[in-house]
Amino acid sequence: MISGRTWVFGDNISTDLMLPGPASALPEMDQVKWLFQANRPDWIEQMRAGDIVIGGRSYGIGSGRPAARSLRNAGIACLLAESITDLFFRNCVNYGLLAMKCPGITAAVNEGDVVEVSIEQWRVRNQTTGAECDCQPVPDMLLSLMQSGGIYPYMEREGLIAPAQSGQR
Repeated sequence: MISGRTWVFGDNISTDLMLPGPASALPEMDQVKWLFQANRPDWIEQMRAGDIVIGGRSYGIGSGRPAARSLRNAGIACLLAESITDLFFRNCVNYGLLAMKCPGITAAVNEGDVVEVSIEQWRVRNQTTGAECDCQPVPDMLLSLMQSGGIYPYMEREGLIAPAQSGQR
């Protein structure tokens, strides 16, 4: 069970908005400071580890830049969105950010509400209002990768790639 305070973002949130281009050249942990700088400049100071991002339709449109990794590195517990673009969802898997499509989530949650996410039941319950909605189940292998840190730690454990240097990937 995951429980956290919510941050609500609208439809068509792009990876460019999440992680602006200039941040891509910075070291991995420095990129976190740039999350949502264009539309919420103080967001990174306000959010806390364990918070949950709520997205509208087409969350993660745009490039394949590592915005999912930066959200994970910031401590976001999970992403719940009306729909998630395929490329961004795959980056969530690769970087170990739990992400689920939850049709109806934006009607069930207001910013600052506390929600409880049950992966066993694929259900979200708004602890603030009592509203509930279902999430689309994530295939077991992809869920396992997200929960265990992503594809890179998996490949390291399997001996398929060399361990990353501190602060890389």
